[in-house]
Amino acid sequence: MIRALISTTRTPVLEVGYLESGPPDGPPVILLHGWPSDVHDWDGVVPPLVQAGYRVLVPWLRGFGPTRFLDPGTPRSGQQAALGADLRDFMDALKIDRALLAGYDWGGRAACVTAALWPGRVRGLVTINGYNLQNIPASIRPAEAAQEHRHWYQWYFHTERGRAGLAQNRRGIARLLWQMWSPNWAFDDATFAATAASFDNPDFVDVTIQSYRHRYGNAPGDPAYDDLEKRLEAQPLVSAPTVVLHGECDGVGPAAQSEGAARHFSGGYERKVVPFAGHFLPRETAQEVVDALLALGADR
Repeated sequence: MIRALISTTRTPVLEVGYLESGPPDGPPVILLHGWPSDVHDWDGVVPPLVQAGYRVLVPWLRGFGPTRFLDPGTPRSGQQAALGADLRDFMDALKIDRALLAGYDWGGRAACVTAALWPGRVRGLVTINGYNLQNIPASIRPAEAAQEHRHWYQWYFHTERGRAGLAQNRRGIARLLWQMWSPNWAFDDATFAATAASFDNPDFVDVTIQSYRHRYGNAPGDPAYDDLEKRLEAQPLVSAPTVVLHGECDGVGPAAQSEGAARHFSGGYERKVVPFAGHFLPRETAQEVVDALLALGADR
């Protein structure tokens, strides 16, 4: 059995908790979890990568698990520029010049931001659900009724009742979303409990609420990331070789949403819709992610 080493490293903003597996001198792969989830997203992905000789790093994002802000005065932001900067800073802290990246949801956003803004740092990208950068200036335009319904939790978080509800009932909300977003995934109580402990992070609620309000222009961002957010408004291209995976049964972001994603990628590009899988694709069909990463890393 492969055992991951639980470690921490300091960036300018965070003390980041992460799991590390595989040879220290192996080519690095960084796996980035979604919301509301944690590093267990990648439990089925890590062992085959380690067996293939990769150094595999799986950090907890800001607001999750053991990751902590260094300064109590730092805004508890979950905006996309912060997530991307966190990943870049994590790589800097570990002296990783370039890596393969894989992520979905918030983690996919961090990976896409890093690939778009700092292309020299990314050897290849597996992005689940497509081009995960938010188009905040266009966010005022409503979606079709069915998609607005799927985003009910986001509108809830725009209210103070929603903030209080998340603080009081974070496990109940997360479990409901897991069931709705991956309807074919029969996870058990132990699987959920192992991840739900990460929601006890003292900044989980504040980071979550700011993230969902900021993306619609309803909360200010951290001024430290204003320049990066301005660059992201241009919807920059991703030049790294990319594989897009999309679960056919994703209950929050239907597969049709990534059909036109190719225009955002200027390197090698492949898209695959994965039958039966939902939003938590790395947990449901880990081998699809492994195969995509190994294919991107084949030229090492």
